[in-house]
Amino acid sequence: MKPGDHPEFFRFPPPEGRSRESSIRLTKEGRFFHDGAPVEHPGMHKAFASWLRRHPDDGRFILSNGYDWSYLTVEGASRFVHHVRDRGGKPTLELLDGQELELAPESLWTDAEGALWARLPEGESARFTPAAQLEIAPWLQENEGHIGIQVEGRFFGISAQNPAAGA
Repeated sequence: MKPGDHPEFFRFPPPEGRSRESSIRLTKEGRFFHDGAPVEHPGMHKAFASWLRRHPDDGRFILSNGYDWSYLTVEGASRFVHHVRDRGGKPTLELLDGQELELAPESLWTDAEGALWARLPEGESARFTPAAQLEIAPWLQENEGHIGIQVEGRFFGISAQNPAAGA
């Protein structure tokens, strides 16, 4: 049994002489920084992304690996599309935490800054990193003045706003 399995895990005080506050930051572009320096190691970056969750009591973002946890600053999105892969002609999304899922083409939308987003099956939205936004280019099409993606011969327009915003 890991400490994180204990029902009071998120209420335990930090280790002596330590704080639950950290200098770790997730930028709106999907990059982690620690003490102002970018986290460069891909394994650490992926680990941080997989440990990201919300504190059950106060809702703030935390990193929790099941043995310890700390708060971090999240500047924008908390979920990111890291890569887009071609799987038999269909785009598959690789999220920052390593999770892969087939793109639901109707879930795409852009924000006011022109960043591309996809609504995930659990209801959250993931922002495309700049690299992932370029990797979706093979599916991009223009149809009667609308930009969208073409998947298996079918055109799906990209909404100019989050389709779930009104829900």
